[in-house]
Amino acid sequence: MPLMRLAYASTATFKAEPVKRGIEPHVARILMESRRNNVKRQLVGGLYYGDNRFFQYLEGEKEAVLALYQRIKADPRHRDVVTLIEGPLEKTTFTDWSMKYVPLSADVQQLLNRYGLREFAPASFDASMCEAMIQLIRSSRGDQKLVNHDEAETRAQPQARVLSPAMIGGLILAAACVIGGLVATGASL
Repeated sequence: MPLMRLAYASTATFKAEPVKRGIEPHVARILMESRRNNVKRQLVGGLYYGDNRFFQYLEGEKEAVLALYQRIKADPRHRDVVTLIEGPLEKTTFTDWSMKYVPLSADVQQLLNRYGLREFAPASFDASMCEAMIQLIRSSRGDQKLVNHDEAETRAQPQARVLSPAMIGGLILAAACVIGGLVATGASL
C-alpha cells in the first residue's frame, strides 16, 4: 500500500477557552480522539493550534490519510480547510507519534518572525513555510505526549497518605486487642 503525506490549515469554529495546563480544552479533546483513532489506522503526524487556526501534518497509508482528511473537512470544529501539501512518501517520519502536539512556543514565534508574519495564518503558508513548520513540529521536544494533564499530574505527584505506617500499625494492634477482648468475653459466657 502506498504511503502519502498531507498538510492542511483550517480555522477553528469553536470559541477558544482559556488555556489550562498548556492546552486549549477543545484542542485537548481533538488530540485525545486523534491519538486513539490514528493508532488504529496506523497514521502519524503533528498538530499546532494558534490564533484560532490549525496546522496539521499527516503521514500514513494513502487510503487512510485521505479518508481521515474527508472526515476532518466535514468536522464542524473546522472551517476554511485548505490543503497545503499532498504527495507520496517513502517512509513515515513521525514514527513515535500517533499525533504529536506542539504547544504555543517561542519556536513558532521565531518561525513567524523569520517569514514576516504577525499572526499564525497557515492557510497563507507557501511550500517552504510548510516544510519549516513540519520540521518544527518534528523536532520539538518530546514531552507533549500526554494530553490529559490532570492525569499526568496525578501520576507525577505521589499521593498524600492519610495515615502514616505507624498509625496503620497502631490501628491493626487496636483491632487485634478488641477482637481478642471479644473472644475472651465470649469464652467466659
